[in-house]
Amino acid sequence: MKCPLCESTSYYKNSRCNDQQNYLCKNCGKQFLEPALPHSLEGDLLVNSNGHTKLSMTDAAELSLVKNLPKEKITEKSLGSFNFKLAEELLQMILSPDWLESSVFSQLLLKVQQNNEIKHKLETGISLLILDAENLKLDINSELFLASLCEYPLQVKIAFANWKNPSIGKQDMELYNRGYQLLHVPEGKNSADAKMIAFGACVLRSYPKVKEILVCSSDGILNHLCNELQNQGLIVYWVRRQGQNLHIDNRNTGKLTHYSLSMATKATSFEKVIDPIQDLIKTEEESINAKLNSLVDVATLFQERCDINIKSNPKQSEIEEIISIQYNSSAQSIQEENAAKIYNGETLDKLLLKIIQDIQNKSPQTKLSVSKLGSELQKITGESPNSIIKKLKLGSNFSKYLESSPTFTLKANGKEYEVTALPCE
Repeated sequence: MKCPLCESTSYYKNSRCNDQQNYLCKNCGKQFLEPALPHSLEGDLLVNSNGHTKLSMTDAAELSLVKNLPKEKITEKSLGSFNFKLAEELLQMILSPDWLESSVFSQLLLKVQQNNEIKHKLETGISLLILDAENLKLDINSELFLASLCEYPLQVKIAFANWKNPSIGKQDMELYNRGYQLLHVPEGKNSADAKMIAFGACVLRSYPKVKEILVCSSDGILNHLCNELQNQGLIVYWVRRQGQNLHIDNRNTGKLTHYSLSMATKATSFEKVIDPIQDLIKTEEESINAKLNSLVDVATLFQERCDINIKSNPKQSEIEEIISIQYNSSAQSIQEENAAKIYNGETLDKLLLKIIQDIQNKSPQTKLSVSKLGSELQKITGESPNSIIKKLKLGSNFSKYLESSPTFTLKANGKEYEVTALPCE
């Protein structure tokens, strides 16, 4: 039996009232009567037992005390029962087959697994970076990229250099603020490399949890250090600079990763560049095929209009060959005819005057340069102006011929010379 107020079991008898024993609590001073088990309660207990179990009289007496408890106590009991039922329902819902097969549960399980893996890696291994600060400079973006390549967290960073060297500048302060340990080496050739090799030979003695190590230096002598670290069972990344790129060589797998220092991003590998190039080539081929089809249509129309005697439904290559032959033969005949007319300086001047006149008729405001006149002459004759001048023995080149000719005048206009024809007398 317990005190109904403080639930203390320390009490003593304190007289009787109406044939009921009074009790006084030693702890809180509460006076209470001996609880009696009501007949109705006893019946209910027996009915709800289904004949399998019975409550002992002691337990029944304890249960009867609920009637005598204050209202506050009953509320706490009720809330406790409600919380228990709510927890039971939530547990049934979580363990139901529908919940276990849902995507939400899969995502929750994946998140828990990732957290466990991260925790396991933190407990079992770390990554370490050693830097030859005299040979290679790493900014914060490059360092974060290198850390992303490691499977284990990058926790130790050590930089080697002769920090008294003025060429280092404020690099020591920058690295120190980023959490680097700065190891000083005396002045001398490959002094930092030698110190890095000595450190790497016993790295597991100082850092037994190291699983991966980044060797950051472009000096070829550190190849020996990489081999030694591999022999110690470590995953080794050799970081070297080539131009504006960092080359990260995984010595264990042979995988080579590139990082652009100018763009501060991972450089795309050659394999990933091939696909876009192939797509561009394919698109260009489709465009060329479409243009060739259009040319076939034009050639077919040309055949119908000019009554060219060729096979019906000619192939594309045959049409192109016919058009090319006819065009070349026509152009060649025109060139031979025009070239045959130029047999001295007089006929050359007439042809040049005709070219100048035609251009001025089409565009009176156009200023004709020596190079433009020569180009038009070559289109008609099929020969370069200098070649015609030399063949006719009229001088050494086209410009000097025009300058010495009484038919034309040259006027300087910047780097070019404008050609005008003198009026006929």
